[in-house]
Amino acid sequence: MSAANLKVNIPTFTLSNGVKMPAVGYGTWIGEDENNHLLVKDKQKFLEAMSYAIDVGYRHLDTAHFYQMEPEVGWVVRKKIQEGIITREQVFITTKVWQHNHRAEDVEASVRGSLERMGLDYVDLVLMHWPMSISAEGVDEKIDYIESWRGFESVFDKGLAKSVGISNLNVQQIDRLLKNCRVKPVVNQVELNINLAQNDLVSYCHTHGIQCVAYTPFGSMLPGREDPNNQGTKYERGLVSIPKTITKSRVVENASIFDFNLDASDVKTLDSLDNGYRTVRPLYWQEYENYPFDRIDGPIPKIPDLYLKWDDGGKIDI
Repeated sequence: MSAANLKVNIPTFTLSNGVKMPAVGYGTWIGEDENNHLLVKDKQKFLEAMSYAIDVGYRHLDTAHFYQMEPEVGWVVRKKIQEGIITREQVFITTKVWQHNHRAEDVEASVRGSLERMGLDYVDLVLMHWPMSISAEGVDEKIDYIESWRGFESVFDKGLAKSVGISNLNVQQIDRLLKNCRVKPVVNQVELNINLAQNDLVSYCHTHGIQCVAYTPFGSMLPGREDPNNQGTKYERGLVSIPKTITKSRVVENASIFDFNLDASDVKTLDSLDNGYRTVRPLYWQEYENYPFDRIDGPIPKIPDLYLKWDDGGKIDI
């Protein structure tokens, strides 16, 4: 069935600042291979799947400076605007500031760089990707994320982003930020799936008007983790999710999740699957200041070059 005849109807959540955010977005992290190189061979497939996602009704795209996909995201959005499929106001675009750019003045420069790469005047949401500040040489710069947040407040004030938020912060870090901010974060993007429910974190965020967004929503380890009904549990919990796929059939399935409800037995079963397993646990950062997760004993691996430089060896420059 063609995209012209096949549509998904994705509801929205209203953020605490009144901005509406679609409950499912298209994630643009293309992934890495066993040698920690980006899977650039999949970029064309991502472009095709992202374009198809907009055709069938997706109105939320999640990207980041680090993903090296901002030019492609911008190209697809502008193309769909030219085709009359969407207007700029109808698509919610998120990007993120990488940890090399945590000085307050660098945050704005990073966001302006993202806008230039995408060919856009503003993003709907910009996130602090991680609370740590690490240079392109792997040096712990020990910049307080409260100082970094001043840059996000400036970006918001200048209209470069309609909303500002955080990613990968824990409850204690968020609590401290809320006590020391002028503009409140409206989103916390974290790993959430059937292996890692993070109920305390989700409850804290919802209590304080912060929308949780689930990355890696299918988790790992468990059979059937790609069942799109697993997506539906995110909506039932009041969560936005950003699955990624390069398969067109999955694009539709991932958003066809809003026609069922969980009963008490379902909830109990899902709770039993929560084993605290993190798919994303960057142990190479665990000795850095403001690392947000529990530390694990044992040897600390070297930071992969991918997280310090582009594949061509250049620094992840603004």
